Amino acid sequence: MTRVHIQDLSIRFGNHEVIKGLDLDVNSGEFLVLLGPSGCGKSTLLHTIAGLNQVSGGSIHIGEQDMTRAEPSQRGVGMVFQSYALYPTMTVKENLAFPLKMAKTPKAELEKRVAAAADMLQLGPLLERRPAQLSGGQRQRVAIGRAVVREAKVLLLDEPLSNLDAKLRTDLRRELKLLHTRLGNTMIYVTHDQVEAMTLATRIVVMHQGVIQQIGTPAEVYEKPNNLRVAGFVGSPAINRIEGQIGEGSLFVSPALNLPLPKALASRPQGEVLTLAVRPENVRLGADQPFAAEIQLVEPLGNQHVVWLSCAGSTVSAVLPGQPEVEDGAQVRFGFEAAKTMWFDAAGERLEV
Repeated sequence: MTRVHIQDLSIRFGNHEVIKGLDLDVNSGEFLVLLGPSGCGKSTLLHTIAGLNQVSGGSIHIGEQDMTRAEPSQRGVGMVFQSYALYPTMTVKENLAFPLKMAKTPKAELEKRVAAAADMLQLGPLLERRPAQLSGGQRQRVAIGRAVVREAKVLLLDEPLSNLDAKLRTDLRRELKLLHTRLGNTMIYVTHDQVEAMTLATRIVVMHQGVIQQIGTPAEVYEKPNNLRVAGFVGSPAINRIEGQIGEGSLFVSPALNLPLPKALASRPQGEVLTLAVRPENVRLGADQPFAAEIQLVEPLGNQHVVWLSCAGSTVSAVLPGQPEVEDGAQVRFGFEAAKTMWFDAAGERLEV
């Protein structure tokens, strides 16, 4: 197992700075997920750890060695790309064996590692097939296997499931998690899919425009986001956001609703702009709730349903268990689970309550 230490890393392409003074410690043996929207710098960071991009400033240590300027082949990492990157004229077995042949691995050791990877990833019956004869999920397993056979202490995975359909993504997510448990090596995984991040990660790194917004366990990032950007990116449906300001009598006042401020915010100045944020699963419907709304849409999802509410020009979503008992256009009352509400200042930073 190997630790990755990144200090004050900067990456520029021409005049454009993609990564800005980034610091990151990846613990030995952890499954770290880099999460963020397209263009946030997560793939650039991963490729730079692999040695595929030049570093403009700062350092990258893999294990105890400074690998900032080292060639990719010297870094001891395995890379899995989104596009599989398999050799079309080679069989599965030949694709798995290729990196070992390049490293001049003795034949007996090569055969042993290929057999072990094929068994681990259930590729045994496919060894004599070529990539064109494989499904997308099978090709991705071969790509993962090619990284595994190198016995790299660090595996880098760049959105490896994004080209697969929903069921295959679910299946391969489970396989990747089990693979990490079996191998125990350090994995750094890039995705824009928050479900992948939440289900796979030991810790999540949320990025935006080349800057780390938050690092934490999936529960920490979901339940205690540092700012509105993180709160809005993690969670589906997205977190409800209602903008307002502090009014007389320590009330939060907005066009959609008025409610008392938490005690911790009562001393803040009148007129200050705040944002109230509530996860959809913490919205409650019922005759005893304080606010009136009209149901815009009900989305049944089998074991739960999403209700979209219209309240004085604001849209609020609620995730409720079971089959829907309400209809589009109905008038309802709603409220929030008070202990689960989050508050953010005008700059979008979370306030402790």
